[in-house]
Amino acid sequence: MPIEIKKNIFWIGVNDRTTDLFEGIWPISKEGVTYNSYLIKDKKNVIIDLSKSIKTDSYFEEIEAIIPLNQIDYVVINHMEPDHTGVLKIFRTLAPSAKILCTAKAQKMLSDYYAVTDNIIAVEDGQTIDIGERKLVFYHAPFVHWPETMVTYNPDEKILFSCDAFGSYGAFSGSIFDSECKNIDFYTEEALRYYVNIVAKFSRNVLNAIDKLKDVDIKIIAPSHGLIWQKNPEKIIALYKEWAELAGNPGVPDITLIYGSMYGNTEKVMNSVARGAAEAGSSVKIFDVARTHISYIMPYVWQRAGVIIGAPTYEVGLFPPMIDALEHLALKKIENKKALYFGSYGWSGGALKKVKSIIEPMKWELTEVFEFLGGASEKHIAAGYELGKKFALSLWS
Repeated sequence: MPIEIKKNIFWIGVNDRTTDLFEGIWPISKEGVTYNSYLIKDKKNVIIDLSKSIKTDSYFEEIEAIIPLNQIDYVVINHMEPDHTGVLKIFRTLAPSAKILCTAKAQKMLSDYYAVTDNIIAVEDGQTIDIGERKLVFYHAPFVHWPETMVTYNPDEKILFSCDAFGSYGAFSGSIFDSECKNIDFYTEEALRYYVNIVAKFSRNVLNAIDKLKDVDIKIIAPSHGLIWQKNPEKIIALYKEWAELAGNPGVPDITLIYGSMYGNTEKVMNSVARGAAEAGSSVKIFDVARTHISYIMPYVWQRAGVIIGAPTYEVGLFPPMIDALEHLALKKIENKKALYFGSYGWSGGALKKVKSIIEPMKWELTEVFEFLGGASEKHIAAGYELGKKFALSLWS
């Protein structure tokens, strides 16, 4: 059902607990996600952002509960990605006279994605339109996180409709507002995972957008995914700024330990390495890359200065799940970390060469290496402990 945010401004989004993978990559089967869409009822009736083509009937029913679809005057498309625009073709059929407001780059994408070429108005950066009792101002925010992205601001109620910026994973659990949320830590953790999974590669653009909006009086942040921040919008802005500023920076002097083990030898040494690092004073978060999706690993690597990589040689190369994990980190440009590598090998080495080929372009400093032949002996386990301790201490130097 529609939920009123301010007088005649409604949330009309979709609460999704059935999709397994966001963007076909990132797991959300436990967490869920929302596709937030907004309706402003005024002399000119406006929808800001649409929805993914899921639960389409209920989405249009929410609009109809407020106003007939054929009375919609404008649809603001802040971002063209299909989780924001998936119902567009059906909407155009039901409300053919509604004009689309978007950036010029989005105008071309409308043709490319949906063959929509008419009733489109390309808005300029900073342009204002009058919709009756209210105004809307459009600010271009390129590469947050696509090149055509913009945000929409209502100066009367001081609401920023921020699209993907300041968003998070997580379906709603009874409330759409931060002021009523009893589990705010869940949404801030999912905001970090969302940020690193989706937006982190464009951190410079995020900082540019935050700077561009620094003098805009924002009382409510209404993103396309996750909570609407009406009590404390400064919190999510500060978090996004903090996370964006980590791009290219080492982070806090703690450790993410990612490992894989075929027959338990690398795992035995891993436990010893982790114990040495922890006893040296570092917080150590451990992930088995064969059993943990990279979506859950990346937020820790993003925030922490140290990465310990433990994986065996596999067919004269690196354990395949570790290749996948490291290449995802490279794709998201997670740079300037300190690293340690250890792993077992049998009839031939080769893992270390592959590790170096992936992490060197990321400007990771490989400070320690420990490869051992065959089974994990007491000598190897003891060496792992000392190695972990030494590596942890190096993060503080």
